[in-house]
Parts: sequence; C-alpha cells; structure tokens
Amino acid sequence: MGNKILLVIMDGVGYDTAVSQCGYLEGMVELGRARRWKMRTALPTISAAMYETIHSGLSPIDHGVTGNEALRPSIVPNVFQTLHDANFKTAAVAHSYFHTLYNGPYDLFDHIEVEDEEKNIQFGRFYSMEGYNGTNICAPAEIDLCAQASLLIKRHSPDYLLLHSSSVDSLGHRYTADSSQYRIQTWHIDNALARGIPRWLEEGYEVIVTADHGMNADGHHGGAEDIMRHVAFYYFGKGTITADKDSVLDQLAIAPSVLQRLGATIPDSMKAETLFSD
Repeated sequence: MGNKILLVIMDGVGYDTAVSQCGYLEGMVELGRARRWKMRTALPTISAAMYETIHSGLSPIDHGVTGNEALRPSIVPNVFQTLHDANFKTAAVAHSYFHTLYNGPYDLFDHIEVEDEEKNIQFGRFYSMEGYNGTNICAPAEIDLCAQASLLIKRHSPDYLLLHSSSVDSLGHRYTADSSQYRIQTWHIDNALARGIPRWLEEGYEVIVTADHGMNADGHHGGAEDIMRHVAFYYFGKGTITADKDSVLDQLAIAPSVLQRLGATIPDSMKAETLFSD
C-alpha cells in the first residue's frame, strides 16, 4: 500500500475565483507548503459528468454520463471500484450523486450514512440538497463537511477520502459568478479548509483541492468557455509533479494519479499521463 489521499472538490469554483478568494490555500502556496496549477476540465462542464470524469479518467463522451439528467451508476473502471476491489478502504462526504454513481440508486432514508464494506464507497456521509431552488439553497456548512471527513478518518482511516462541497455552485447559479455571494462562499470553503487541512496532513494524508468546473457571469456552466473549464489544482504532499508552474494540467489525469499515489493498479481505460513522477 502507498500513501493516503484526501481529494477536495469545490463544486463550481473557477480558477480566478480560487486564486483571488482562497487566502489560506494561496498562503500555503506562497510559503512553499503547497503547489498550485491551472487545470483544464473535460466537456461538457456539467457536475455529474465531471464527477465521473474525475474518478474514471475518461471524457463524458466516453464514460457516458454527459449531464445531471443522465445520472446512473458508473459502468466504467473508476477510482472507488478499483480501490474497493484491491482491498483499499474508501470513504466520501459528498452529494448524493456520488452514491448513485458508485454505490447505486440513492434513498435518503437508507443512504444518508453508509457503513458497508461491500460497497465501492464503504463509508459515506451523503447530503441530498432536496428542495434546492433559488430561494432555498440547501447548502451544508463547510466546516460541518470538514468535521464529518475528520470523523471518518478517526473511525475508519480510509485510504481514499472524497470531500465534496456544492455550496459555491448553488450560489453561483442563484447569483452568478460575478457576485459577492459566489466569491464570499468560496472564501468560506477556504476558511473551513484552513481548519481541516492541518489536521489531515498531521494524520498522514496527502491533500488535493480542485473543482469540477467553473461558472460564468450568467450563473451557468456546461459549455466550453475558459471561465467554465479552468479550475485550480492544489497539492499538499511529498510526491513530485514535474509540470512547471505555468503548465495547464489535464483533468483526466486525476484518476490515474490518485491510484498511482495510493499504489493501486491503474486500469487500462485510464489513458492520461499521471501527474506524478514517483
């Protein structure tokens, strides 16, 4: 077995917003305690499609989840299934879409908490955001999500842990990416991570922070604008990423890179070059 990885997905946070609003993450970069790159996402830039891309290393056109309306259990090799089959421990604090993708159809009353080593996501805390609309954003508090992740670490010590926040995406749709609500909520994630990341590093995790997609001034994503496709990729760990600071990384490289760092076999379907040289 290799390292342990905690992947944070800040849903809907574009590159420029992350760099301008995430004072903790940027402060760690400035001090040389983390590294940050720009990453280019796959297309279409829709949440469920990107969740599967991040975990399968395939374009939505190839893995088949091309939008939220096309959500169904994953039918391609992915990080969670690969790790489960190789006897690694997996966990997630995430939107219910991840349960549907990797554990099967989601029922709120049965699956808001998962403790089942037969599942691909063995230990899960899932939120539904039921009732989400323009006047009721239904966004869990960022620090609550971080605390849940820490409890899963304390109780189960998973090899791979996903932490996914939907709040910025929700506020971006309501108020657009050119709004104080969108920018300040991005800071709220950063502020919670400032309390979580030191704990997770101390507990032996490498931490990756990125986003599934960005958002435009219309409160929309799904297309090919740079503001939708460019996201930040922060890395806290001892691995060597050889790309120079001005390189634009490929989102398809996340899945094989996570498996590489964990010491797991990378499925043949994951064709992207891994980000790490070791």
